[in-house]
Amino acid sequence: MARTIIFNKPYGVLSQFTDKGTQSSPRATLSDYIHLPGVYPAGRLDRDSEGLMILTSDGALQARIAHPKFKAPKVYWVQVEGDITSDALKALHNGVTLKDGRTRPAKARAILEPPGLWIRNPPIRVRQSIPESWLELTITEGRNRQVRRMTAAVGFPTLRLIRACIGDWMLDGLAPGDWRDA
Repeated sequence: MARTIIFNKPYGVLSQFTDKGTQSSPRATLSDYIHLPGVYPAGRLDRDSEGLMILTSDGALQARIAHPKFKAPKVYWVQVEGDITSDALKALHNGVTLKDGRTRPAKARAILEPPGLWIRNPPIRVRQSIPESWLELTITEGRNRQVRRMTAAVGFPTLRLIRACIGDWMLDGLAPGDWRDA
């Protein structure tokens, strides 16, 4: 029987089971948190991003989650530098042009800091003279560093990025580094 788990990937963890980098000291990977044979990530999450990852032993499910042709919605909580504007939200909603082409339209709305949010280690940089704000962004594609590039394209660089939902799967209070069966 196939197994599917939900994992809250902490900041600084690679979304793979081994570190093939050339660093002199090994970086944290999924194998530091998950000791289950036969499950593999359905998609990736950058090392400097946090939040929901789905791991499964079901190859077809893995493809449905990860492949852009299936358009699985992914919800992100994004802390950005500056007070997000309605014009920026509208641009994100309509799709923005990046170096690799125009993004699909996204759902974008300003939010307060998500309740119950864990403290990031290390904390984000704080500049007293520049305000910060949060938005919720839902996309249906998964280009490399797409959310970060989208917010930068509309003038609001990403400070912190947390994936909260993939399709019907949600973090639902799962602490960083913890996992549960889906």
